Amino acid sequence: MPNADLTLLREYSRNQSESAFAVLVSRHVNLVYSVALRQARDPHLAEEVTQAVFIILARKADGINDQTILSGWLCRTARFVSARALRTLIRRQQREHEAHMQTIITEPEHETWTHIAPLLDGAMEKLGQKDHDALVLRFFENKNFAEVGAALGASEDAAKMRVQRALEKLRKIFTKRGVSLTAAIIAGTISAHSVHAAPVTLAKSVTAMAMAKGAAASGSTLTLIKGALKIMAWSKAKITIVTVVGILLAAGTTTAVVHHLQGKGSDASDTEKAWRFPNIGSDTVVQLPPEVKILPTLFSDSGNLSQGADPNSDKFVGINQPVVNIVGAAYNWPPARMIFAGPAPAGRYDFITTLAQGSREALQQELKNKLGLAARSETRDREVMLLTVQNANAPGVHPPVPDGYCYLNHNGNQIEIKWANEPLSKITSFLESGSPVPVIDKSGANQRCSIDIKWVEPDGHDGEHKALRQVLLDQLGLELIPTNMPVEMLVVEKVN
Repeated sequence: MPNADLTLLREYSRNQSESAFAVLVSRHVNLVYSVALRQARDPHLAEEVTQAVFIILARKADGINDQTILSGWLCRTARFVSARALRTLIRRQQREHEAHMQTIITEPEHETWTHIAPLLDGAMEKLGQKDHDALVLRFFENKNFAEVGAALGASEDAAKMRVQRALEKLRKIFTKRGVSLTAAIIAGTISAHSVHAAPVTLAKSVTAMAMAKGAAASGSTLTLIKGALKIMAWSKAKITIVTVVGILLAAGTTTAVVHHLQGKGSDASDTEKAWRFPNIGSDTVVQLPPEVKILPTLFSDSGNLSQGADPNSDKFVGINQPVVNIVGAAYNWPPARMIFAGPAPAGRYDFITTLAQGSREALQQELKNKLGLAARSETRDREVMLLTVQNANAPGVHPPVPDGYCYLNHNGNQIEIKWANEPLSKITSFLESGSPVPVIDKSGANQRCSIDIKWVEPDGHDGEHKALRQVLLDQLGLELIPTNMPVEMLVVEKVN
């Protein structure tokens, strides 16, 4: 039971009791290993993550309070460590991870689990802590509602209601990701498949390593621990100063960023400090009070544009952003399809739009009031790139695999596009995100496939797509053809 977990943790903390810590490890090692395995998709990396999680537990044992649900804490920590591990290894071990996907779980899987597994931990991360811990207790640890209620300090009926509400939230998240299942099916599937047995020797090695606080850990494990502790400290800080680890999603890029507030942020008012800091994340955007503002930026060397967690959300916070990105958020329009009637304002701004309804429209009005800008759609003849099929039997196009995923990364001049179960035409949006002109899909390539493309643009981002065009032709059998044609554009002009 959770209170028994804390009793053991206190016994370890006071007396450095190896036996008490060993019981904790044996009780939760399968849970931690399973979370790591879903994230890393590599059993060896999952073992290393598991070791790191329990070393962190040993180091932080004194600071864990009496209200903590230890299993929930371990799940969150496993995700932090896994995220750190994947950021380090994804460029050079992605192929190996996929190869291991076929062997990491030995028992037969229900088809439903193959759809849920890649989404589960990301969906759990979007839940509030109490909802998260309730689902961990109920379905990961198979506690009854009375036990869940006791752990959460609530009645059995209240625990049942919380679990049902949390399960419904999970169902909605899955539905938005294209997996439509009933709450009952999700509950049964998670209960049956979410926790798998860790290797039999792992508990013993984890205990020994954690008792030494990681003194004998490998360099890679220590790197995971150090990075995860930074993320955990930063995530904890957001409770009091509304600070988060930001996940920057822009221009087809997925980049994990962790660093402290810039000193310039101290110039902001107390209200503005709730949102005016670098790397604000989508989870914080949705929690902010309703507000619409455009202000000269406080930051010169960092920033990001973050949207509410729902891809269709109209709530945004932007830090150190050019005007074109504010217009894009206000009008839901891609930059490559904008025209400024006069010179675009050269300044950079911090902006927020978080109204419950009409958030984009309010930002449009703020653009008009503060910067004197308004926009309208108009069809114009423009230079475009047509995406066409050159070779239907290209070597880089493979049959789809059941576990769908999509990975698009543009880091400097290094580019990687990887997915398992998407239409080839999906590449259009990625190409346009880094293009100065619209990219129009004329490929007709709607059949689902798998691809894995990596390349380096020799001159950084090539605005004319010379290197990219050759890679597409050689690997995917695609080509970008320049032409002119009528395109619906957003015309931005001064109104006062």
